[in-house]
Amino acid sequence: MSALEGVRVLDMTHVQSGPSATQVLAWLGADVVKLEAPTGDITRRQLRDVDDADSLYFTMLNCNKRSITLNMKSERGKEIFTRLVAESDVLVENFGPGTVDRMGFPWERLREINPRLVYASIKGFGDGPYTHFKAYEVVAQAMGGSMSTTGLEDGPPLATGAQIGDSGTGIHTVAGILAALLQRERTGRGQRVSVAMQHAVLNLCRVKLRDQQRLARGPLREYPNAGFGDEVPRSGNASGGGQPGWAVRCKPGGPNDYLYVIVQPQGWAPIARLIGRPELIEDPEWATPEARLSKLDKMFALIEEWTLGQDKWSALAALNEHNVPCGPILSTKEIIEDSSLADNDMIVTVDHPERGPFRTVGCPIKLSDSPVRIDRSPLLGEHTAEIFQERLGIGAAELTELKANGVI
Repeated sequence: MSALEGVRVLDMTHVQSGPSATQVLAWLGADVVKLEAPTGDITRRQLRDVDDADSLYFTMLNCNKRSITLNMKSERGKEIFTRLVAESDVLVENFGPGTVDRMGFPWERLREINPRLVYASIKGFGDGPYTHFKAYEVVAQAMGGSMSTTGLEDGPPLATGAQIGDSGTGIHTVAGILAALLQRERTGRGQRVSVAMQHAVLNLCRVKLRDQQRLARGPLREYPNAGFGDEVPRSGNASGGGQPGWAVRCKPGGPNDYLYVIVQPQGWAPIARLIGRPELIEDPEWATPEARLSKLDKMFALIEEWTLGQDKWSALAALNEHNVPCGPILSTKEIIEDSSLADNDMIVTVDHPERGPFRTVGCPIKLSDSPVRIDRSPLLGEHTAEIFQERLGIGAAELTELKANGVI
């Protein structure tokens, strides 16, 4: 039995933030019905690598779902949508502010149709001056605190490769939906779940807000920066936590021949021995974490002199023998070919009727009693007839009429 078996989700999302949320729900066993306009989710056609087939952008965000098409601009389409809402547990959308209201379905109307409905909305921003700004992944990173704190001290703000604005918001939305479903078990009532991309990024940047407040009491000593103003600086690959860390270069010197090393207090002695500088173990200029804080750049330069003579895997093995926290910088090629990730069902191969086999990311949430199987994404409108018959009792003749009238 799947964890969310029996939960019906009406998925009106598109692009990434919404589909990432509903895909998690589908992975966990919910029956997610993706409602698309007859033209389909725009990402079916974006960044195509196979002609006349759904793009990887779409397929990797919409696994385990079923697809129906419905023209929400038609009166008949609105009637069918009303019936689908009445049969659903969850409705998820990430249109621009007010879009669903303008379709004729504000929250008050949806709640009237189905008092048990959990209605989840993803927007770029909360109420206020930014409400109607257009939000994209990197815009959310820019306005949520990520970009101003990412990059080198003397360089420009940088975006992170992790999709914290889109998929990060999706995960927050899943948490809200599951909480609302659990509360509904006690109250019998659904509720509105609202998540803003800016807010989700801010939540993921909370440690930088921690450091913003610490600045009032002096420099952030665990940062390697030469000086501090009145805002948290960019600090390269510094961990920004209680234990200093940095990415050090390894041979042969390729773009990802790096190892990230963290120096804990108990790790200094074995590191000093490994790098051939055992005298630094007792040297008062190096012996304590406090002494090393003032020269973190020099400390990691010493470690890098050693790692430059080894590849990242050899250095990793040597440091792990002494329980020193570290990890190689893995390229996307290394990740997609990593056997341990495949063994953990985190890189999975899925067969698609149009594009053939492709690899995608598996479900990172592992439940002992309800393992996840990754199924392919649906073709556009693949399940329209099935779902309309199953849920609404619409037969073949009416389906033909709906198609002729442009409703589906």
